[in-house]
Amino acid sequence: MMANTLICTLRRSSFLLYHSLTNNVNNYPVAVCSQIVRSLYSKATLGLDGFVSNKEKTQKQLENISDKFRIKMAEYANEDSKNMIFTEDLKNMIHIADSDDDINLVVKMMKRFNQQNKQLRFGNFIFGTVVMPFFISITNATLLWRARKCFKMPELSGFFDQLMSYQILLDLLFENKKYKEMLEVVNIITNRQIEGSKYPRNIMVLAFAACYKMNTPESLEYALKYWQELKNIGHLPMRRAVTFCAGLALNQEQPSVAMEILTLCKNQNYTTVRNMKVAALTRCGRVEDTIPILKSIISEDIPEDSVKHTFNRDVLEEVKNAITKLDNPEFTLEFNRITEIFQKQGQISETTLDSQLCQEIQKPPVMNSRQQQEYQRPRFNRNKDQRQPNRYNTYHQRPGLEELV
Repeated sequence: MMANTLICTLRRSSFLLYHSLTNNVNNYPVAVCSQIVRSLYSKATLGLDGFVSNKEKTQKQLENISDKFRIKMAEYANEDSKNMIFTEDLKNMIHIADSDDDINLVVKMMKRFNQQNKQLRFGNFIFGTVVMPFFISITNATLLWRARKCFKMPELSGFFDQLMSYQILLDLLFENKKYKEMLEVVNIITNRQIEGSKYPRNIMVLAFAACYKMNTPESLEYALKYWQELKNIGHLPMRRAVTFCAGLALNQEQPSVAMEILTLCKNQNYTTVRNMKVAALTRCGRVEDTIPILKSIISEDIPEDSVKHTFNRDVLEEVKNAITKLDNPEFTLEFNRITEIFQKQGQISETTLDSQLCQEIQKPPVMNSRQQQEYQRPRFNRNKDQRQPNRYNTYHQRPGLEELV
């Protein structure tokens, strides 16, 4: 966890924080996507809110002895010191660090901690996920450069090798529009197969997000290469990874490729998938095939208190322009009828497709024990109207066609 805390400290820093980290990054064209700087994963998803609360708690506990603690840790971190740095020492120092001197001391302690005899270190505490938030939370124009340097230090080999540590780093790079550096980190992860996984699901989401934001022929080639590798091993990417890859293909004027990618989504009726299919078909010159997809959300009997299925206005405008060019009164009339129904039922979203695709990924709600049991309970394919046999009746029913298929 410690490595993750160091990166979390960097998240609050400005865009200049990462300026010194990269070389030649501006050689890449700016992505023709939304230019709002935001993270892809919420703080709760990355565990950053937990770091903040632990930091405040530790600072309060050590309020009166923090200076003495710093002096003591500086002695322990010296190369000639015979004292060990314990897990709690490093955690506490990370939580109270608030200056350049403190940061230097934390790095020295990390090196010594990592080099200590592993036989004497019995704890299973993961420091990567604590160090990353530490880097993100401190505002310093050169701190992100230090974070990158720490990743490359031989003395800290293995210190950051946890998927969550890399996920926090990748999310920080995404927030600061450092997409080239994201792909470099992704290559490191896939080569190392951290935690036994060559293609971690959340890491792949961030990789495709970087390619989508770069929006270049090279980034599409990179994304499709990874896509093919995932297909070859039977790996099913997460929905957001699918939509990022398909969105990149759309932006690179490859709508047929986008359509093929979208077929891998389990839920074809999900809003981003549905909107992208309509956009892809329109750009393939098959706008007439969008009508059944548009009509699919009209016929649904959805309770009033549930979330309405929608289409994005920018997608509908694209369909409208394509139908106008067809000069087909029948299609025009049908499309106008559908959009009027959408308007009346509040099924037109003003959010653009790009903004919807790049929305922050939230942490899923925590289920209570009863909901967990209900979710894990086996479900059988039983007809609701099937009569339950009387417990005194021992005759056997013949299987129906549904059971034989």
